[in-house]
Amino acid sequence: MPRKKKQEEVVEASAEPEETEETEYSNNYLAEGSDYSHTIKIPRDRIAVLIGVKGKDKHDLEEWSGAKIDIDSTEGDVVITGKDALKLFELREIIQAIARGFSPETASLLLKPDYMLEIINLKDYGLDKPNKLMRVKARVIGTGGKARRVVEEMTDTQVCVYGKTIGIIGECSGVTSAKRAIEFLIKGSMHSTVFKWLEDRRRKAKREQHGF
Repeated sequence: MPRKKKQEEVVEASAEPEETEETEYSNNYLAEGSDYSHTIKIPRDRIAVLIGVKGKDKHDLEEWSGAKIDIDSTEGDVVITGKDALKLFELREIIQAIARGFSPETASLLLKPDYMLEIINLKDYGLDKPNKLMRVKARVIGTGGKARRVVEEMTDTQVCVYGKTIGIIGECSGVTSAKRAIEFLIKGSMHSTVFKWLEDRRRKAKREQHGF
């Protein structure tokens, strides 16, 4: 998939998508031939993003993966079918990232070695009431997006707050640190405490990298 210039993810804390359920998917292995098939259910307001202007992003994904992408715009069902199981798995991850608020450009980072997608479901933290959910999302984003920006810079990851989920894309070690920091914020830790923890963790990682 051709790389495009990275764009900052902009999802406001007050903006609720049409559907806020976590992305669902299922696997189907077709009996005839050697095709694999995955069905992914995504929020309807993310379908246009997946397709792209004049279908360009969908076309680029199909060309890269050699898979066919069928989209049901009414139900939000996306069916991907292809012969390369590994590329189909990577394609599913990219579509899942787009479904959880990331741009296609950022989602394509998952093609890089050792990059992964982590989805934090805020419902798992008992945040099922709109007011609580809104407050926590605002804490994670921070004033003017500062908290999210600091987490991203300290962990070299991309973070997207969307609906009832928080998505993280980056290398495995960075994603682990970003997830922990976000969990601290979810549970009420002060921003300054979390930022210090991230700085200490990054300093320690650099020391270990240089054998100190």
